[in-house]
Amino acid sequence: MKLIRKVRVKNGLGLHTRPATAIVKLLQHCKSSVSFSYKRDTINAKSILSILMLAAKKNSLITMTIEGEDAGEIMDKLVTAFDNSFGE
Repeated sequence: MKLIRKVRVKNGLGLHTRPATAIVKLLQHCKSSVSFSYKRDTINAKSILSILMLAAKKNSLITMTIEGEDAGEIMDKLVTAFDNSFGE
């Protein structure tokens, strides 16, 4: 299964260390491949450094692509995390 969805970064500081850490922890046991695309870059969302390298600011639109057996579950968790500003 392959799912693609756009999400908006709501955090005041963009995708900084705290949300990047939350994303990587959320994806720790995920079997699917997860990538984020922003501007011209596409990165592996399981890497904190890669997420930070995107330098996505507040209100940026990130395209999430999830491919694998648990794609639906992972997509739901990520969308919820982005919508809740990662608890900030």
